[in-house]
Amino acid sequence: MARVEPVVGEPAAVADLGGERVLLVADVHAGIEVGLRYERGVELDSRADARRERLCDLVAETDADRLVVLGDLAHRIGAPDGDECAELETLISAVTDRVPMALVEGNHDAGVAAAFADDLDVIGAGGGVLGDSVAVCHGHTWPDPALLDADVVCMGHEHPQVRLEDSVGGSRVERAWLRGRIEPGAFVEDGSPDGTPDGDLPELVVFPGFNERSGGTWVNVDGQSFLAPFLPDALPAGDAYLLDGTRLGEYRRL
Repeated sequence: MARVEPVVGEPAAVADLGGERVLLVADVHAGIEVGLRYERGVELDSRADARRERLCDLVAETDADRLVVLGDLAHRIGAPDGDECAELETLISAVTDRVPMALVEGNHDAGVAAAFADDLDVIGAGGGVLGDSVAVCHGHTWPDPALLDADVVCMGHEHPQVRLEDSVGGSRVERAWLRGRIEPGAFVEDGSPDGTPDGDLPELVVFPGFNERSGGTWVNVDGQSFLAPFLPDALPAGDAYLLDGTRLGEYRRL
């Protein structure tokens, strides 16, 4: 059974593929400050350097052989330019000076995949399998049913978060992980995968967004809807965890 273990305190995990250690993150959204300026008129200082340095530090701290981004490396939908392109160039160069880097194409990544095809391995929007046991996809579209043959399916796109309240009415929002067994009939578009996986059903791991400014789905607030076409039905039961490893319990009952 493949292991995908979160890095305590970080929106990142390590997949042990036997002969290779892969660092996994989702939703970096490089250039988000540029996007917020033009989309919403919000002016924020850039955290481009901090994002790049944290990714490189995580590669070193986890002794990773490769970095895989589970979609939305960039924030802008379309070809990157200006400050966002400069951030991407510097980030990709800094990472690939250390280890190879792969990008699972997300809904924000078509322009990135084309612009940096010589620097990145690109996995299509339907997803793919690392080694023979860890499947990866972004989650904005229906995944390849072949992902169900893996032990674990890792995805991004949702940026799951929980709103926590204290006894006096105060509240805060925290990024969270979601983990549980896949319901295969809900994971594929036509509802009828080619056969049921042998043995245990694969585990689905929904990653928190790496970029803390990118918002997300509040999984414990009424009226919030999921973004992926197969959620929540493909994850009928599962637990939510904070970045520090705190288990919050069944995510649909929080």
